[in-house]
Amino acid sequence: MKRKTDQYILPPTQVSSLHQDGQYDIYPRHHMESGKIFEGYEGLADFIIKHKTVCFDGFSGVAWEIVAHKICDAVKSKGFTVNAIAIEECLKDENEIASMVAPFLGEEESVWGRKCDFSLLDYFDKEKLKTVKPNDQSVINIVYGSGASLVDWDCPLVYFDLPKNELQYRMRAGSVTNLGISTSNVDFKMYKHYYFIDWVVLNQEKERLASKIDVIVDAQFSGTITWSHMNDIKEALKVLATSVFRVRPWFEPGAWGGEWMKEHISGLNKDVVNYAWAFSLIVPENGLLFESDGNLLEISFDFLMDQESKNVLGKHEPTFGTEFPIRFNFLDTYEGGNLSIQCHPSLTYIQEEFGENITQDECYYILDCKEDASVYLGFQNDIDPEAFKADLIRSQDENVELDIVDYVQKHPSKKHELYLIPNGTVHSAGSGNMVLEISATPYIFTFKMYDWLRLDLNGKPRPINIEHAFKNLNFDRKGENVPKELFSKTYVAEETSDHSITNYPTHPDHFYDVRRLEFDAIIERSTENSCQVMMLVEGDRIQLETENGHVETLAYAETFVVPAAAKSFKLKNLGQGRAKVINAFLK
Repeated sequence: MKRKTDQYILPPTQVSSLHQDGQYDIYPRHHMESGKIFEGYEGLADFIIKHKTVCFDGFSGVAWEIVAHKICDAVKSKGFTVNAIAIEECLKDENEIASMVAPFLGEEESVWGRKCDFSLLDYFDKEKLKTVKPNDQSVINIVYGSGASLVDWDCPLVYFDLPKNELQYRMRAGSVTNLGISTSNVDFKMYKHYYFIDWVVLNQEKERLASKIDVIVDAQFSGTITWSHMNDIKEALKVLATSVFRVRPWFEPGAWGGEWMKEHISGLNKDVVNYAWAFSLIVPENGLLFESDGNLLEISFDFLMDQESKNVLGKHEPTFGTEFPIRFNFLDTYEGGNLSIQCHPSLTYIQEEFGENITQDECYYILDCKEDASVYLGFQNDIDPEAFKADLIRSQDENVELDIVDYVQKHPSKKHELYLIPNGTVHSAGSGNMVLEISATPYIFTFKMYDWLRLDLNGKPRPINIEHAFKNLNFDRKGENVPKELFSKTYVAEETSDHSITNYPTHPDHFYDVRRLEFDAIIERSTENSCQVMMLVEGDRIQLETENGHVETLAYAETFVVPAAAKSFKLKNLGQGRAKVINAFLK
């Protein structure tokens, strides 16, 4: 399957050889007992032969024809006839599907649409679905493809999952298309179509099917698969929801990207032009990685929340349901460029315009920075909104530079400082920073106003969104109000001879708070029936132990989550010098 990226594909087996103890692990895996994960089509063929009739459903981007070909060959090699039916033959006419999705795709050149309100069944001709029956002349019958379970056969369900980062690499290569669409647009329009329509529909269907899945398959590999019985995965998810978990991070270059991650994170391809982002915990696009007998299997994060949201979120589950609310990611401008001058939508705006539930209230925690690094935050005291808008439009139309500090304040970056960016706040991270961005979960709703006249890595202008921005900008965040309102007023909440706790109060608009745990040897804390998101921001390694005895070792800059149901946790410093752990939690 073609993919366009410089990032390595996850190896299906023996990933431990790629990781050195004590260093950042880009493949954090959760161990299962022996005999729980299997590699290859042969073993899955035995499962199919045992049951005779099987349904293959799954996520968008799966190479269904390759899957069908390989599994049919494996079944035939064992002496059985097989009838494989592609469910895509039951899709509605492509023009009808295009008309159905069009209202949710927004303006032609916009990077945003609106989350759709229909289901997967709406893509299919119901009369055609009724005609899909097993063939009595074949010993083995398989119906396959996204939506295959809609035929409602009384048989085992095998679900093929695909990580969203791999899906996007296939998108860029033109290897996949949107659901029900035969052509491939290798640009932001395909991603927009996935985000606002396909992923919404298929995630809903995944949640509906979760309790019915018998076997789950990781379909990201080239030439093979790994798979597990879903009951075993469900037991593994229960363990994660009561102890600790890391998602599998992924890393991307960008127009403003830097060099910090190249230098500090092992296992990455060092030949890329830069690294701009690390999706450390952006769970709509992250997966959970499991290991048994050296075999690896990745499933989407949704499965954890669909099954274990109460254990994960505790007292906040009634508010957020199955939506994980906190996001951690890296923005690397170290030896790189400035981020765009930008803002994020208000809660009302993101709900009414885009169909999201929560908005993008952020903070910048400075993990590292150069001496001359800076953060752009808030307006100058004499800001004239109309003059600012006119200059932004002129800059865009005439491709002329703008002296942004005429309008926006520029502040020196300070390591371990927290800068508050509630929705509507003008902001940017300047060059020379390694930012840990702590945020609410939405992550694509950035209204760029000025992007320093640069092109993206494909040589194309990045979209500028002045009109959206000016419907959301808060012009009262200016002058002396900026340091008063947007610089976290840290204070030491607890201190002993061997540990301290520093609170980083957030803005009233933020639904999460931040603190830093510092300790020489050991610190113990209760989850207080609330999910705790953490990262080691100074020190070499720490060991985490939860109340149920689960032990995990974490390295510098790794993001980890202690669910509410873990009840309490103990952090032990394994390195030299005082360890510092940043900790975000729901208010």
